[in-house]
Amino acid sequence: MTTLALKYRPRLLTDLVGQEGSVKALANALKRAKESGKIHQAYLFAGVRGTGKTSTARILARALNCAEGPTATPCGICDPCRAAEQPDSSLDIVEIDAASRASVADARALREQVQTRPAFCRYRIYIIDEVHMLSTEAFNALLKVIEEPPPHAIFVLATTELQDVPDTIKSRVQIFPFRLIPVGLIEGRLKHVCEQEGVEAEGGSLRLVAEAGQGSMRDALTILDRVISAGDGKVLEEAVREQLGIVSAHLVQGVMSALAIGDTASLVEACRELNEQGADWATFWRELVLAFRDRLEEEARAARGPQELLRWARMLHLLLGRERDLRDSSLPRVVVELALITAAQLPHLAPLDALVSVAAGAGAAPRPGIPPGGPPVVPPNPLRAPQAAPAPEGPRRPVSAAHPPVVAIQPAPTSRSAVGTSSQLRTACSEALREAPGLRALATAPQMATDLRWETPILHFRFPANVRQTLQDFEREKASPHLLAALGAMLPGLEVVEISFDESSPAAASERPEDRLRREPAFQDLLRLSGGEVLEIRREG
Repeated sequence: MTTLALKYRPRLLTDLVGQEGSVKALANALKRAKESGKIHQAYLFAGVRGTGKTSTARILARALNCAEGPTATPCGICDPCRAAEQPDSSLDIVEIDAASRASVADARALREQVQTRPAFCRYRIYIIDEVHMLSTEAFNALLKVIEEPPPHAIFVLATTELQDVPDTIKSRVQIFPFRLIPVGLIEGRLKHVCEQEGVEAEGGSLRLVAEAGQGSMRDALTILDRVISAGDGKVLEEAVREQLGIVSAHLVQGVMSALAIGDTASLVEACRELNEQGADWATFWRELVLAFRDRLEEEARAARGPQELLRWARMLHLLLGRERDLRDSSLPRVVVELALITAAQLPHLAPLDALVSVAAGAGAAPRPGIPPGGPPVVPPNPLRAPQAAPAPEGPRRPVSAAHPPVVAIQPAPTSRSAVGTSSQLRTACSEALREAPGLRALATAPQMATDLRWETPILHFRFPANVRQTLQDFEREKASPHLLAALGAMLPGLEVVEISFDESSPAAASERPEDRLRREPAFQDLLRLSGGEVLEIRREG
């Protein structure tokens, strides 16, 4: 049974798809050869697999030896044309697989054979496939005969690795590049094949097959042959996805939507579903990256702001950076989950106008909780006799107008949190972080604090200096809107999370300058107002 790739192999230059440049150049060369009787005798066809290099070499052999040739449109009925259909049975078309005949002895035998004149045809055509596999000595043995071949000999070299062909060979041949075939052209060719075969194709199925071919017409036809067999003579989209291991577009879009909103729980669930389906992780990753690229293109065409574009670009850059890890790892699911959760934590970039306004007023920016122009806060007099009232009050910090106190529930601001003791406050903070999407990894941080105090509108954390490295993520996210919202649901009026470390610890003596920068109140105000984060700190000079 003849496969589709062989049955629909190009027979004429006009049958080649996606190689218009090389086709036009060869057609013009044959036309000039017909007029002048002279033609170049050494060619090199270079390109990826399945783009038509060997087929074009056979077409060129027919065009040169046709009774009406040299011509770009051989008749197909004369003896040389029919002989070219089966090169193995033709004495004047010699096909050589360089991968199995790469030694210098083979090259010397070929050099002697070249001197033999054609048996029946005008030219003797030597087609050397995968020529880059020849050894250096074999290339050297062929060098002279390729540069000055006998008048009756034509050399057509084909390779998928042009960079491995010596420059001395390249300088003596005409190089014709064979490009990857666009998906649209492959899809059109597949539709034509299905019409000729009487095969019904479901909408969108041939597009998936064309994309799976990755620019190779032969690969696409081979996949189509397999899909037709799996679909009982039909090309069904479900059969294509099953045969190629392509996950559903709905699942890919769901993962992308979860990444956009930072829903890590949905991402973990999607990875579990993919694992149960036995999906190919590399194929899923490719589909996801292409979906992100399409989304980025949509955002760019819609003239979105730079923050929105950079947000999608950052996630796409992270996904691309994990592609090699996915190929090399023996645990692809772990690589995928880690990359997706990391991408989901990328915060939204703050609008530029907000950053500009903050920078413009940075010199007089009020501290959180103190309204601009408001009266100064007077601390309580420690010498005044306490009133007959409940527990003594701590320093008062008026709440800003943007966050008015909830009178019906919130008592007067005190140093004691509404959740009770420090231990209860620590437990409540851990639970709030554990239940918040994307913040579960920070849930252990409150338990490590040596001191935890809630003074409206500020939540104070104090940690030992030796855990600074462990709490880098918590310190970086303390101004994140997501973290403030999660803790604010438990502590109404929360505006600022302050983090400090014990200076008395020996480890504090080696504190880095960037750590001191993170504790600067003005710098923290800028992070809080802009919703940004510190990605990298560089030392100049």
